[in-house]
Amino acid sequence: MFTIENANLTVVISPEGAALQSIFNKDLKREYMWSGDAAFWGKKSPILFPIVGTLKEDTYYFGGKAYQLGRHGFARDMVFTLIAQTGSTIGLRLKSNEDTLAKYPFDFRFDIRYELIQNSVKVTYSVSNSGKSPMYFSVGGHPAFKVPLEEGLAYNDYYLEFNHQEHAGRWPISKEGLIETVPVELLNNTDRLALTKELFQKDALVFKGLSSNSVTLKSDRDVHGLSVDFTGFPYLGIWAAKNADFVCIEPWCGIADSVGTDQQLEKKEGIHVLQPAKNFERSWSVTVF
Repeated sequence: MFTIENANLTVVISPEGAALQSIFNKDLKREYMWSGDAAFWGKKSPILFPIVGTLKEDTYYFGGKAYQLGRHGFARDMVFTLIAQTGSTIGLRLKSNEDTLAKYPFDFRFDIRYELIQNSVKVTYSVSNSGKSPMYFSVGGHPAFKVPLEEGLAYNDYYLEFNHQEHAGRWPISKEGLIETVPVELLNNTDRLALTKELFQKDALVFKGLSSNSVTLKSDRDVHGLSVDFTGFPYLGIWAAKNADFVCIEPWCGIADSVGTDQQLEKKEGIHVLQPAKNFERSWSVTVF
Protein backbone atom coordinates (compact mmCIF):
# COMPACT_ATOMS: atom_id res chain seq x y z
CA MET A 1 0.00 0.00 0.00
CA PHE A 2 1.04 3.59 -0.66
CA THR A 3 0.24 6.47 1.70
CA ILE A 4 0.18 10.19 0.94
CA GLU A 5 -0.82 12.94 3.35
CA ASN A 6 -1.00 16.64 4.05
CA ALA A 7 -2.05 18.66 7.08
CA ASN A 8 -5.69 17.66 6.60
CA LEU A 9 -5.83 14.19 5.07
CA THR A 10 -4.20 10.78 5.05
CA VAL A 11 -4.95 8.80 1.88
CA VAL A 12 -4.07 5.19 1.11
CA ILE A 13 -3.82 3.76 -2.42
CA SER A 14 -3.33 0.14 -3.43
CA PRO A 15 -0.91 -0.77 -6.23
CA GLU A 16 -3.51 -3.31 -7.39
CA GLY A 17 -5.78 -1.35 -9.68
CA ALA A 18 -4.29 1.93 -8.36
CA ALA A 19 -7.41 2.00 -6.20
CA LEU A 20 -8.21 4.41 -3.39
CA GLN A 21 -8.47 2.54 -0.09
CA SER A 22 -8.90 5.28 2.51
CA ILE A 23 -9.60 8.99 2.84
CA PHE A 24 -9.09 9.90 6.48
CA ASN A 25 -9.68 13.42 7.81
CA LYS A 26 -7.12 14.02 10.55
CA ASP A 27 -8.94 16.89 12.28
CA LEU A 28 -12.28 15.10 12.38
CA LYS A 29 -10.75 11.64 12.85
CA ARG A 30 -13.22 10.47 10.26
CA GLU A 31 -12.97 7.86 7.47
CA TYR A 32 -14.95 8.58 4.29
CA MET A 33 -14.35 5.46 2.19
CA TRP A 34 -16.42 2.28 2.27
CA SER A 35 -14.88 -0.57 4.27
CA GLY A 36 -14.83 -3.04 1.39
CA ASP A 37 -16.86 -5.68 3.25
CA ALA A 38 -16.80 -8.67 0.88
CA ALA A 39 -20.18 -9.84 2.18
CA PHE A 40 -21.66 -6.98 0.13
CA TRP A 41 -18.97 -5.74 -2.29
CA GLY A 42 -15.28 -6.33 -1.73
CA LYS A 43 -13.94 -3.36 -3.68
CA LYS A 44 -13.53 0.29 -2.70
CA SER A 45 -12.68 2.36 -5.76
CA PRO A 46 -11.90 0.38 -8.92
CA ILE A 47 -10.57 2.13 -12.02
CA LEU A 48 -12.60 1.50 -15.18
CA PHE A 49 -10.37 1.07 -18.25
CA PRO A 50 -10.31 0.49 -21.21
CA ILE A 51 -14.11 0.20 -21.07
CA VAL A 52 -16.81 1.42 -18.72
CA GLY A 53 -19.64 -0.97 -17.90
CA THR A 54 -20.62 -4.15 -19.72
CA LEU A 55 -20.12 -5.18 -23.33
CA LYS A 56 -22.85 -7.16 -25.03
CA GLU A 57 -21.88 -10.81 -24.56
CA ASP A 58 -18.60 -9.45 -23.08
CA THR A 59 -17.47 -9.07 -26.70
CA TYR A 60 -16.52 -6.27 -29.07
CA TYR A 61 -15.34 -6.31 -32.66
CA PHE A 62 -12.40 -4.39 -34.06
CA GLY A 63 -10.67 -4.82 -37.40
CA GLY A 64 -12.94 -7.74 -38.23
CA LYS A 65 -11.88 -9.70 -35.13
CA ALA A 66 -13.79 -10.52 -31.95
CA TYR A 67 -12.28 -9.66 -28.55
CA GLN A 68 -13.52 -10.49 -25.06
CA LEU A 69 -13.45 -8.05 -22.14
CA GLY A 70 -15.20 -8.39 -18.80
CA ARG A 71 -17.22 -5.65 -17.15
CA HIS A 72 -15.27 -2.39 -16.65
CA GLY A 73 -12.14 -3.77 -18.35
CA PHE A 74 -8.90 -5.10 -16.90
CA ALA A 75 -7.12 -2.17 -15.21
CA ARG A 76 -8.87 -2.70 -11.88
CA ASP A 77 -7.32 -6.18 -11.60
CA MET A 78 -3.76 -5.29 -12.62
CA VAL A 79 -0.82 -4.07 -10.56
CA PHE A 80 0.30 -0.52 -11.35
CA THR A 81 3.93 0.61 -11.12
CA LEU A 82 4.99 3.53 -8.96
CA ILE A 83 6.47 6.30 -11.11
CA ALA A 84 6.64 9.24 -8.69
CA GLN A 85 5.76 10.07 -5.10
CA THR A 86 6.05 13.08 -2.80
CA GLY A 87 4.46 13.63 0.59
CA SER A 88 1.08 14.61 -0.86
CA THR A 89 1.15 13.25 -4.44
CA ILE A 90 1.64 9.91 -6.14
CA GLY A 91 1.76 8.72 -9.74
CA LEU A 92 1.08 5.14 -10.81
CA ARG A 93 1.36 3.58 -14.28
CA LEU A 94 -0.03 0.68 -16.27
CA LYS A 95 1.38 -0.20 -19.70
CA SER A 96 0.17 -2.54 -22.38
CA ASN A 97 1.75 -5.99 -22.46
CA GLU A 98 1.22 -9.36 -24.14
CA ASP A 99 -1.74 -10.17 -21.91
CA THR A 100 -3.55 -6.87 -22.55
CA LEU A 101 -2.83 -6.96 -26.28
CA ALA A 102 -4.56 -10.34 -26.56
CA LYS A 103 -7.87 -8.79 -25.46
CA TYR A 104 -7.30 -5.13 -26.31
CA PRO A 105 -5.08 -4.65 -29.41
CA PHE A 106 -3.69 -1.20 -28.59
CA ASP A 107 -0.36 -0.08 -27.15
CA PHE A 108 -1.02 2.34 -24.33
CA ARG A 109 0.32 4.00 -21.21
CA PHE A 110 -2.23 4.70 -18.50
CA ASP A 111 -1.12 6.96 -15.63
CA ILE A 112 -3.11 7.81 -12.53
CA ARG A 113 -2.11 10.70 -10.30
CA TYR A 114 -3.46 11.40 -6.82
CA GLU A 115 -2.89 14.87 -5.39
CA LEU A 116 -4.00 16.22 -2.02
CA ILE A 117 -5.12 19.86 -1.99
CA GLN A 118 -6.28 20.92 1.48
CA ASN A 119 -9.40 18.76 2.12
CA SER A 120 -9.57 17.45 -1.44
CA VAL A 121 -8.22 14.45 -3.30
CA LYS A 122 -7.71 15.17 -7.00
CA VAL A 123 -7.60 12.10 -9.25
CA THR A 124 -6.18 12.49 -12.77
CA TYR A 125 -6.36 9.88 -15.52
CA SER A 126 -3.80 10.27 -18.29
CA VAL A 127 -4.07 7.94 -21.29
CA SER A 128 -1.33 7.93 -23.94
CA ASN A 129 -1.40 6.15 -27.29
CA SER A 130 2.03 4.56 -27.68
CA GLY A 131 1.03 2.64 -30.79
CA LYS A 132 1.02 3.50 -34.49
CA SER A 133 -2.73 3.56 -35.13
CA PRO A 134 -5.75 5.25 -33.52
CA MET A 135 -6.71 3.88 -30.11
CA TYR A 136 -10.28 3.46 -28.85
CA PHE A 137 -11.01 3.54 -25.12
CA SER A 138 -13.19 4.67 -22.23
CA VAL A 139 -12.20 5.48 -18.66
CA GLY A 140 -13.95 6.19 -15.39
CA GLY A 141 -13.96 6.06 -11.61
CA HIS A 142 -16.00 3.98 -9.17
CA PRO A 143 -15.32 5.32 -5.62
CA ALA A 144 -17.51 4.03 -2.78
CA PHE A 145 -18.20 6.28 0.21
CA LYS A 146 -19.52 5.36 3.64
CA VAL A 147 -23.20 5.95 4.39
CA PRO A 148 -23.95 6.85 7.09
CA LEU A 149 -20.87 8.94 7.85
CA GLU A 150 -21.95 9.59 11.44
CA GLU A 151 -22.72 6.97 14.08
CA GLY A 152 -26.34 6.98 15.12
CA LEU A 153 -27.62 8.09 11.72
CA ALA A 154 -29.31 5.90 9.10
CA TYR A 155 -28.78 5.49 5.37
CA ASN A 156 -32.08 7.28 4.71
CA ASP A 157 -30.85 10.36 6.59
CA TYR A 158 -28.60 11.19 3.63
CA TYR A 159 -29.21 12.60 0.17
CA LEU A 160 -27.27 13.68 -2.90
CA GLU A 161 -27.42 17.35 -3.83
CA PHE A 162 -26.51 18.39 -7.38
CA ASN A 163 -25.08 21.85 -7.99
CA HIS A 164 -27.79 22.61 -10.56
CA GLN A 165 -31.49 21.86 -10.82
CA GLU A 166 -31.89 18.71 -12.90
CA HIS A 167 -34.64 17.35 -15.08
CA ALA A 168 -33.16 14.01 -16.03
CA GLY A 169 -34.14 10.39 -16.23
CA ARG A 170 -32.07 7.40 -15.27
CA TRP A 171 -31.10 5.06 -18.10
CA PRO A 172 -32.20 1.57 -17.02
CA ILE A 173 -29.78 -1.35 -17.13
CA SER A 174 -30.99 -4.65 -18.57
CA LYS A 175 -30.44 -7.97 -16.80
CA GLU A 176 -27.46 -8.44 -19.15
CA GLY A 177 -25.93 -5.16 -17.94
CA LEU A 178 -26.75 -3.16 -21.07
CA ILE A 179 -28.28 0.32 -21.34
CA GLU A 180 -31.94 0.36 -22.32
CA THR A 181 -33.24 2.66 -25.04
CA VAL A 182 -35.67 4.83 -23.03
CA PRO A 183 -34.87 6.71 -19.80
CA VAL A 184 -37.11 6.50 -16.74
CA GLU A 185 -38.06 9.76 -15.04
CA LEU A 186 -36.19 10.33 -11.78
CA LEU A 187 -34.99 13.92 -11.26
CA ASN A 188 -37.91 16.28 -11.93
CA ASN A 189 -36.63 19.87 -11.73
CA THR A 190 -34.83 19.22 -8.47
CA ASP A 191 -31.29 19.29 -7.14
CA ARG A 192 -31.88 16.57 -4.53
CA LEU A 193 -31.92 12.79 -4.69
CA ALA A 194 -32.87 11.09 -1.41
CA LEU A 195 -30.80 7.99 -0.64
CA THR A 196 -32.63 4.78 0.08
CA LYS A 197 -31.41 1.22 -0.27
CA GLU A 198 -34.41 0.48 -2.48
CA LEU A 199 -33.08 3.00 -5.00
CA PHE A 200 -30.50 0.51 -6.28
CA GLN A 201 -32.61 -2.65 -6.41
CA LYS A 202 -32.45 -2.49 -10.23
CA ASP A 203 -28.70 -1.80 -10.46
CA ALA A 204 -26.99 1.58 -10.87
CA LEU A 205 -28.58 4.91 -11.68
CA VAL A 206 -27.05 6.02 -14.98
CA PHE A 207 -27.24 9.64 -16.10
CA LYS A 208 -26.23 11.24 -19.38
CA GLY A 209 -25.41 14.90 -19.94
CA LEU A 210 -26.39 16.37 -16.58
CA SER A 211 -26.33 20.14 -16.16
CA SER A 212 -24.40 19.67 -12.90
CA ASN A 213 -20.67 19.05 -12.63
CA SER A 214 -20.63 18.24 -8.92
CA VAL A 215 -22.73 16.34 -6.42
CA THR A 216 -22.62 16.45 -2.61
CA LEU A 217 -23.38 13.69 -0.14
CA LYS A 218 -24.98 15.33 2.88
CA SER A 219 -27.57 15.03 5.62
CA ASP A 220 -29.75 17.55 7.42
CA ARG A 221 -28.74 15.76 10.63
CA ASP A 222 -24.97 15.88 10.03
CA VAL A 223 -22.74 18.88 9.24
CA HIS A 224 -20.21 16.58 7.59
CA GLY A 225 -20.24 15.13 4.11
CA LEU A 226 -18.35 15.16 0.83
CA SER A 227 -18.54 16.60 -2.69
CA VAL A 228 -17.47 14.97 -5.94
CA ASP A 229 -16.56 17.26 -8.84
CA PHE A 230 -16.90 15.46 -12.20
CA THR A 231 -16.27 18.32 -14.64
CA GLY A 232 -15.49 16.93 -18.09
CA PHE A 233 -17.16 13.56 -17.50
CA PRO A 234 -20.33 13.29 -19.64
CA TYR A 235 -21.81 10.35 -17.75
CA LEU A 236 -22.45 9.74 -14.07
CA GLY A 237 -23.20 6.49 -12.30
CA ILE A 238 -24.63 6.22 -8.78
CA TRP A 239 -24.74 2.77 -7.24
CA ALA A 240 -24.70 0.67 -4.09
CA ALA A 241 -24.72 -3.07 -3.55
CA LYS A 242 -27.92 -4.54 -2.15
CA ASN A 243 -28.43 -3.47 1.49
CA ALA A 244 -24.83 -2.17 1.78
CA ASP A 245 -23.82 0.95 3.74
CA PHE A 246 -22.19 2.92 0.94
CA VAL A 247 -22.87 4.89 -2.20
CA CYS A 248 -20.68 5.00 -5.29
CA ILE A 249 -20.48 8.31 -7.13
CA GLU A 250 -18.91 7.42 -10.46
CA PRO A 251 -17.53 9.92 -13.02
CA TRP A 252 -17.46 8.24 -16.42
CA CYS A 253 -15.96 9.03 -19.80
CA GLY A 254 -17.77 6.07 -21.33
CA ILE A 255 -20.82 3.90 -20.77
CA ALA A 256 -21.98 0.30 -21.07
CA ASP A 257 -23.15 -1.03 -24.43
CA SER A 258 -26.72 -0.30 -25.39
CA VAL A 259 -29.14 -3.18 -25.90
CA GLY A 260 -29.14 -2.40 -29.64
CA THR A 261 -25.37 -2.27 -30.12
CA ASP A 262 -23.70 -3.82 -33.17
CA GLN A 263 -20.64 -4.39 -30.91
CA GLN A 264 -18.29 -2.47 -33.22
CA LEU A 265 -15.77 -0.70 -30.99
CA GLU A 266 -15.40 2.35 -33.26
CA LYS A 267 -19.15 3.04 -33.02
CA LYS A 268 -19.59 2.36 -29.30
CA GLU A 269 -21.34 5.14 -27.36
CA GLY A 270 -18.94 7.10 -25.17
CA ILE A 271 -15.81 5.74 -26.88
CA HIS A 272 -12.82 8.07 -27.25
CA VAL A 273 -10.42 8.04 -30.17
CA LEU A 274 -6.78 8.87 -29.46
CA GLN A 275 -4.29 9.36 -32.27
CA PRO A 276 -0.72 7.97 -32.08
CA ALA A 277 1.58 9.84 -29.67
CA LYS A 278 -1.36 11.83 -28.31
CA ASN A 279 -2.55 12.11 -24.73
CA PHE A 280 -6.01 12.25 -23.11
CA GLU A 281 -6.46 13.66 -19.60
CA ARG A 282 -9.41 14.05 -17.24
CA SER A 283 -9.58 14.79 -13.51
CA TRP A 284 -12.25 14.40 -10.87
CA SER A 285 -11.96 15.28 -7.19
CA VAL A 286 -13.57 14.55 -3.85
CA THR A 287 -13.65 17.18 -1.12
CA VAL A 288 -14.50 16.06 2.41
CA PHE A 289 -15.93 18.23 5.17
